[in-house]
Amino acid sequence: MFPASFGFIRSDRAGLAVLRVSCLVLTCILNASAQQPATRRSAAPAGSQNAGAPQESFEKLAADAKAAADADRLDDAIALYRRALGLRPQWPEGWWSLATIFYDRDNYAEAAKAFKEAAKLQPKAGSPWAMIGLCYFQLGRYDEAFNYIQQGRELGVGDNVELTRVMRYHDGVLALLKGEFERAQMTLGTLSYEGLKSEDLIIGLGLSVLRMGMLPKQVDLSYRDRDVIRRAGLAEHFNAQKNVSDATREYELLARDFPKFPNVQYAYGRFLLGTRDDDGALAAFQREVQNSPNHALARLQIAYIKLQRKELPEGLALAEAAVKLHPKLPLGHYILGRLYLDSSDIPHAIEQLELAKGLVPDEPKIYFALSKAYSKANRRADAERAREAFTRLNQKAEEAAGRGAVSGDAIPEDNPEPKKPQPPR
Repeated sequence: MFPASFGFIRSDRAGLAVLRVSCLVLTCILNASAQQPATRRSAAPAGSQNAGAPQESFEKLAADAKAAADADRLDDAIALYRRALGLRPQWPEGWWSLATIFYDRDNYAEAAKAFKEAAKLQPKAGSPWAMIGLCYFQLGRYDEAFNYIQQGRELGVGDNVELTRVMRYHDGVLALLKGEFERAQMTLGTLSYEGLKSEDLIIGLGLSVLRMGMLPKQVDLSYRDRDVIRRAGLAEHFNAQKNVSDATREYELLARDFPKFPNVQYAYGRFLLGTRDDDGALAAFQREVQNSPNHALARLQIAYIKLQRKELPEGLALAEAAVKLHPKLPLGHYILGRLYLDSSDIPHAIEQLELAKGLVPDEPKIYFALSKAYSKANRRADAERAREAFTRLNQKAEEAAGRGAVSGDAIPEDNPEPKKPQPPR
């Protein structure tokens, strides 16, 4: 079993020690129909022999390989598994067992190769695809790691909670590298909500709310900004746990002690928005703009508050300036479109909302706003299509809740409330 503290969620070799032990419970997850935990290196199931393979020779090699692995005679185990797989290359458990040995020995390149063979034989089982992703993460091949981990998550890993959490952690930190800070925050926040805590998880959350595109392992003890990153992460950790009092205290101290550090005031403002303190959020966003006049997101958050308060001229000026600063930011076009819509400037509303849709084609809120704009423009067919798209995408988003499927920056709720992160499905 894994420790409740979830201390194994780390991206360095030492921190993956418990993850490696997870191989003890994953072997039979390879069975796509059952996907039940089993021992790490199981022998071949009865009745799975290929016709023509030397029955006794294969069985003896498989048993000897398992015995060698269990006795930590890993060189012997590797040789024996290779010989057994030479006789029976369609043996998924053998490839899995061989892969786990390479993974245990930090030989991630060979482990990835063996996990790929297991994946080919069980293409609908998510575990080997996820493990390929973890191997590539260790090899620094982050784009490939992201794709394989996503594939593993989509296919599912059965009831293996530990591997699911490890995938979510790596999914979250890889989102940091891709600049998808909202998704990183949401994904890592689900782990905090579940009561998990580790130093790298805290650092990852800090990087997400401060919008810093780097891995937690790069923030070592000598990193000059480690203190502010860690404190931001601790504040968000409490927030994700719905511990509002501790989160408020930590965010207040963070904003007081680091008032001009990039994105500290922005992170504080977003937290205050979530607690419905619009006045406090507005002041925090204004301080961020004072610190960084070209901070488009802070300007947009102020514009959104103005939209909610029906202070439309001020909101329009802020949103227009933000869109000029960052014309490819979906949030900017959405908020500007909403402001135009509420100002009865329907042509400009449709123009901006369609630009937002082009940048984020799977965001249901954009289609909801578009349906209203099309209706006011008497474009009934377009309004109906937009409503249908909203219904379909909203249902899909609800089904995927907790996975942090956000492109760019999140489109805000009309009435933001702290939401309970959903467990993985």
